[in-house]
Amino acid sequence: MLTEQQLNAQLKHTLDKTNLGIGRKYEGKVRDNYTVGDRRIIVTTDRISAFDRVLCSLPFKGQVLNQTAAFWFGKTAHIIDNHLISVPDPNVIVAKECQLIPVEMVVRGYLTGVTTTSAWYHYERGVRDFCGNRLPEGMKKNQGFEKPIITPSTKAEKGSHDESVSREDILGRGLVDEKLYSQMEEAALALYHFGNEHVAKNNLILVDTKYEFGLLRGKLVLIDEAHTPDSSRFWIRDTYEQKFAKGEEPDKLDKEFVRQYLAKLGFVGEG
Repeated sequence: MLTEQQLNAQLKHTLDKTNLGIGRKYEGKVRDNYTVGDRRIIVTTDRISAFDRVLCSLPFKGQVLNQTAAFWFGKTAHIIDNHLISVPDPNVIVAKECQLIPVEMVVRGYLTGVTTTSAWYHYERGVRDFCGNRLPEGMKKNQGFEKPIITPSTKAEKGSHDESVSREDILGRGLVDEKLYSQMEEAALALYHFGNEHVAKNNLILVDTKYEFGLLRGKLVLIDEAHTPDSSRFWIRDTYEQKFAKGEEPDKLDKEFVRQYLAKLGFVGEG
């Protein structure tokens, strides 16, 4: 494991931006994408974002995200095909170019979060019908749902905000058709259940996560990332019940502490 001293020594040497000079470049909040023919080269940088804003860069963050995503692409290939071809570098994957579906499938097992798209943010403000899911009265922050719920969101461009929507909204806007949405829903729930069962072996809870999908020759495939500390919340399993009973925040292993710190400063991405 890296020491704090080693991390500090690398603060001036993070991968903040890239310029490969090939193909068509698209720069996301964290990943730089280069499309070359039917291939997409995805460089996961060390940039960290919260509330849809890029904040700074952290040593080795890109490697952690990229290699975690590659691990899960391999582990979940029996559930749904994905776009991964190879991992030629710790920060890079080569993927099949897919037609992006402009809807993110967010699966939530617990009522939590501080972002304006989170379930708890809306529940705390009296919302009980969230993205087409009827939430019961009397729930507490960080409490588990009876069964996981899906709260889709639109996929925002860099600098814009994701928008939480319902199945009906998505179908009404014509973003996807009903058959494709049902396939995405089924795949997202299967991925979440598999991921949660797998991380339980390592004393973790997969609290919630988001999946992005694309079409490859008309077939649904998983793209972008899977079960990373950026796209998911993870809690420590064996301390969760005790912390919840005391009304304390769970021990966590993800990006949520950054969001909570910013929220305490009054910043939730609205300016």
